[in-house]
Amino acid sequence: MNYLSSFAEHFTGLFQAAADQFVSFITGVIPLVAVMILAVNAVIQFVGEQRVMNFMKKLTKFTIMRYTILPFLACFFFANPMCYTVGKFLEEDYKPGFYDATVSMLHPITGLFPHANSSELFVWLGISAGFGKVANKSDLAVRYLLSAFVIILVRGIVTEKLTIFLKHRRQA
Repeated sequence: MNYLSSFAEHFTGLFQAAADQFVSFITGVIPLVAVMILAVNAVIQFVGEQRVMNFMKKLTKFTIMRYTILPFLACFFFANPMCYTVGKFLEEDYKPGFYDATVSMLHPITGLFPHANSSELFVWLGISAGFGKVANKSDLAVRYLLSAFVIILVRGIVTEKLTIFLKHRRQA
């Protein structure tokens, strides 16, 4: 009988832990994201949506800018998960590539800019702790970020080409 009551207690504890996590989202991340979305939309309305769209089209005219600078800026200024909303300014064919590049930037940017993806900080700290025993952690962070620019560019281009290929294939 003791096993049965212990099981019931732990089973309920599992749901209590999930509820506590849910409450932390409601009091932490969700209001932050909501306020950031409102602020960005306010700035867009103040500047003018057409001006913002024209600026973004100029910025994303070149593939290298679209899949390196834009994901970096999105991650740096808006952090995870708000950074994905920057994709709304891109043409439809470029959105999947932008998303892929941005997702791939979120972990490497954490080494130098922990605010960008604080949930991944524990991964960076684990990696850098081992590296820090033999070399400088700052060097690792810079190399990590520079290699990320190459990776996100390749991933963005490949995803863009696949998207366009599949789009044309579906239309045929």
